[in-house]
Amino acid sequence: MRKPYLIAGVPIAGLALASHCGSGAAAWTPPAPTSRVRHPHSHSHQSRASAQSSSALPSTSADIDIEALHLTPELEMMTNAFASIPDEKTRHKQLLHMASRLPEVDDAVRVPENKVPGCLSTVHVDCTAEQKGDDLVVNYVGDSDGLLTKGLLALLVRGLSGCTAEQINAVDPQFVQAAKISQTLTPGRNNGFLNMLAVMKKKAGEAAERGANGAGANGDAERATTEVNGDAAAAEAEGDIVTSFDEIEGKPMYNAILSTLITVLKPTAIQLTDNSAQHAGHAGSKGWEESGESHFALEIVAEAFEGLNLVKRHQLIYMLLGEVMPKIHALEISARSPSEAE
Repeated sequence: MRKPYLIAGVPIAGLALASHCGSGAAAWTPPAPTSRVRHPHSHSHQSRASAQSSSALPSTSADIDIEALHLTPELEMMTNAFASIPDEKTRHKQLLHMASRLPEVDDAVRVPENKVPGCLSTVHVDCTAEQKGDDLVVNYVGDSDGLLTKGLLALLVRGLSGCTAEQINAVDPQFVQAAKISQTLTPGRNNGFLNMLAVMKKKAGEAAERGANGAGANGDAERATTEVNGDAAAAEAEGDIVTSFDEIEGKPMYNAILSTLITVLKPTAIQLTDNSAQHAGHAGSKGWEESGESHFALEIVAEAFEGLNLVKRHQLIYMLLGEVMPKIHALEISARSPSEAE
């Protein structure tokens, strides 16, 4: 039985080695990264679409110095891997495969301020910043209703997440040429790709600035926690504050979510429903692998949400659950203030 192609450690669905390696060869993997990627000269019958796309991105006919593109380590690895794929059709299929692996996002991400302008498809992307050692790194989430565009977004999300705003803003979009991905793109998608990268760079800078100034989600959390502690003291004396819950053995994600939110937000009402059994086909998250937990629905009422819009409320919860969110697949949130719950 032939083994599948591998690209960036991920098998390419539905493709075999027959045309390239013969029947007895091992699985194909990208060669070690090199400092330069050489592309063949453009043919005279180059299509009008390809000619137009060159106005947005550099020509593929010249040598591209990978080191000069200032890529993140993950993005450099994927650029070399895509460049090593022998044909355009396979690269296209790999982008679609990456689109299928992009994690689902909450509806709080699909808001106007996160929409990428100038894309043929609808694209939403957002990010958060977290301290990692001495660095403030950025992590992205996003979605698109177009499969190929979603594949490009998945490439950027994977390639840029976990890096500093400085590293992200240094990335040269010419890497899409070095990876030979531009051969798959129409002029409209070329522009959409450039817009996606530009928005992600802008959001990285904003997230880093908020983190440095103690604003944004972290600032909202600190302010909300300080305010709610004062308001909660009287309510707790009257027995209105939820102070405990019944832990469930073998459900670490469930227990961690409730423990964190009850301790920090001091809710007047909270209910967490584990819907993982309804989404068994979405396995792959760490929570699912560890304990069969992947999908949750949260209903919470707390003073901390007073004066915060929907997006800020969700961001506050995501920030508080920073260690849990990467391990689960989805968290549906209904967050209200006590006045809204009356």
